[in-house]
Formats: sequence, C-alpha cells, structure tokens
Amino acid sequence: MRRVGIVTTWFERGAAYVSRQFREALQAGHQVFIYGRGGELSGRGDPRWDGPFVTWDPGSSLLIPTALDRQSFLGWIQSNGIEVVLFNEQRWWPPVQWCDELGIVTGCYLDYYTRATVPLFGLYDFLIANTRRHHSVFEWHPACHYVPWGTDLDLIRPATFELVNPPRVTFFHSAGMDPHRKGTDLVLRAFEPLSGAARLLVHSQVNLRRVLVSQRRLIRRLEDSGTLELITGTFPLPGFYHRGDVYLYPSRLDGIGLTLCEALAAGLPVITTDVPPMNEFADSSCSWLVPAASASQRSDGYYWPQCEPDFAAFAGAVRRCAENPQEIPPRKRAARQLAETSWDWRKNSQCLPEIFASARRQEGPEKQQARELARNYVHPHVRARHRFFQYCPSLYARLRALRRRFLLG
Repeated sequence: MRRVGIVTTWFERGAAYVSRQFREALQAGHQVFIYGRGGELSGRGDPRWDGPFVTWDPGSSLLIPTALDRQSFLGWIQSNGIEVVLFNEQRWWPPVQWCDELGIVTGCYLDYYTRATVPLFGLYDFLIANTRRHHSVFEWHPACHYVPWGTDLDLIRPATFELVNPPRVTFFHSAGMDPHRKGTDLVLRAFEPLSGAARLLVHSQVNLRRVLVSQRRLIRRLEDSGTLELITGTFPLPGFYHRGDVYLYPSRLDGIGLTLCEALAAGLPVITTDVPPMNEFADSSCSWLVPAASASQRSDGYYWPQCEPDFAAFAGAVRRCAENPQEIPPRKRAARQLAETSWDWRKNSQCLPEIFASARRQEGPEKQQARELARNYVHPHVRARHRFFQYCPSLYARLRALRRRFLLG
C-alpha cells in the first residue's frame, strides 16, 4: 500500500469526476489524499466533495492556470507522507519540479498539452491515457499506460428502454461549464425547425442566456413552444440522463468525452462528432457520427485542433431520429449493452492499483531533457489582455469572481 496524492480541481465538474473515479479505484490498494486546486468554483464546504482527506489550496497570486501555493502544497505532501502524486490537468510545471527535487514519484492524467509542452511530460515518472488519442502522442514515454475510460454502471442506469415521453422523442444535451465547446449553440439551432415534433432537455451549469447571447430569442421561442426545457445549476450524477431518449453531443473539442460514457450507461444512443475522442466511444448500433466541416487551432495552442461539426449533417441526424421514434428503443438497449461491454469503469480501472504500486522514478534521457526544458519554460498568462492584472492580482480575483456569479445566473 502506498500513500497517493491527487492534485486536481475538486467540485462538480468533469475533471473532478475523473479524479474522483481515480480515487475510488485506487482505494482498493492505497491510501488516497486530495489536494483541491483552484478552478471555476470550489467544493469547499460541500459534503459531496469536502472531507478530512481533502486539503484546499489557498490560491496563488500568479495569473497562470493551475498555479498553486508552494508552502501549502509541500506541507500537504509532508504532513500526509505522500509517496506518489497524480496531477490532473496540471499546466503549471513548478509543482512537478518540486516533487522531482524531493524524490517523489509523479504521474499525470493526460488531458491538456501543447506542442511546446509535450517533451516536458518526460518529467513525470508515469502517464495515464484514458483515450487512444492521448496515448498516441505519448507512446515515446517509458511508462505511458492506456487505461480505457468508463463510468459507474450501477449509479447510471436506464430508466426505460422505451420512449420516456411518447410519442415524441426526447433529446438530452449536457452543456456543462463550456456550452460553446460542447456545441450547445448547434443543438439549439437544430431544433428551430422541429418545434413540436420533438422535445429537448438541456442541462447547463451556466446561464445560457448570458453565455449564448446571440441565441436568447431562439431559447425563448423554443421554451414558449414547449420544445425546450432548460435546467440551470449544478447537480451530481446520475444527473438527468434518465429523462432523455437520445444524447446530443456535437462537441468541437474534448479531452475525454466522459459524458458520452455516462449517456451510453443510461441507455441513450448518441449523436456526436466523428472526431477523436468522441468517435472512440461510438458504435454503429447506437451512434450517429457527424463529420467535421473544418478545423482550426485554438488560441491557447492546445495540441489538438478545434473542429466545427457539419451543421447540416447534425441537424439531419436529429431530424431523422425525431421522425422515426420506432427506431429508438432498440438503439437504447444497444447503448446500454455497449457500456456494459466496453465502458465499465469498475472493470477498466482494475489495473490502476498495480500501476501505482509498481510506479518508480524514471532517470532516462527523456527525464533529463524534460528537466532542462522545465527550467527554461516560460508560462503564458491566462490571456494577453489580462497581463495588466499581474500588478494587481486582488483586483483580478474580485473581477473574476463577479464574472463567475454573472455567468452562473
């Protein structure tokens, strides 16, 4: 048994669910501690997230994503006797360097990287890739493990394999914290000509009227016609999958696509983008894939391009589902069967305790090169237009908090 620490955002959002599933899988053979890093929100005081195993980072004055307080972080390692640290979406490299200097084994859950930072991942002693797409980039690493993603099939179950609200098909979409990236605007547009022919349920953690300003009128029209039900707020799993028949996910970019696993577990066939990692979860028995019309590089330099789903193809797939409700029940059964066969986290994660038990420090050329690169790496700030705030971080923090409250509605 080893004492494992996970550095992560820790509140109701996708990245934290990833960390929580890792924690639950590792508890079979290890003692696991959480270091709650900053993010859009915090789970401090929330009984679903807070507890004696969690240490909350006090925050950093640096305007760099995932920056954290050195004294607090090192104190957490020392007081808990941490032997292995797993970083989830860590963009700021000093904490990994501190662990390396202390001789602590470090691992990384692969999600965010740029072309410039890929060689720096040699600083980690092991890597966990939950998609084949991520694994393909880091096959050069001496300890890169592919562990297929999955979800809790006992927690997320189908409500029925028939239509939940016959005779119309009910479509469900999860907008999360980033509606644009998840294609929420495309979902709403696809329903404009379908008024009355189908139902759309959208769950968003932010106020869509404030985020998708150009679609306020469309949202109002869809609600007034009884087509759209909009749920705003943060809710734990199993969420609202059980209230839908088909899951819509025209995502422009994704690190893992975890909501696809959740939808399949709930028995929802999916309409999603024919681009990894989304299409890694697809199967012709229960999926409709939408081609990408174009692709472009993201402004922050993320390794993978952001795609633009073909809207006509997406809207056509939605329309065909709405017009053929009799085809949905067998696809709902096939969706659950696919989840049980391929995306059961209890099965897929069985290898994790052994990976952590056997993880050892690397001292090969990859690590030597990464150490040198990390020493010379210059971290970009949040945005170029925000650099003014480096001279007044408290003002930036207050303005950021105000923006959060505004978007949450």
